[in-house]
Amino acid sequence: MTGTRRDLPQLLGEARRWFEEGMLAALESEGVAPVTPPQVQLFAALDEDGTTVAELARRMGVTRQTVHQAVHALVGAGLLEQIPDPSSARQRLIRRTAEGRHAHERARRALERLEGRLA
Repeated sequence: MTGTRRDLPQLLGEARRWFEEGMLAALESEGVAPVTPPQVQLFAALDEDGTTVAELARRMGVTRQTVHQAVHALVGAGLLEQIPDPSSARQRLIRRTAEGRHAHERARRALERLEGRLA
């Protein structure tokens, strides 16, 4: 009998999906507005004082267009806002709103619970 052997990339992909599904379910149960895995990743990549779209794209390893789309959706959900960048008249910073900070704290608690299950 020959079993199907899964390689490391497959196992890591399954682990990532398990984690993302757990995180999204936890956020939903906490009453956080529905978000996608890329939006969760963007949210986690933000600095407290705000981050430019270009820097977010670099941190996430995606295009600026992808970040713009995610930011637009999260601004629409009331979780993020755009403010002028004090260091550049041409750029804007993306940062969490008060509701976004509250959602981020709930996500942090959900992350701790998921990590506890893994441990």
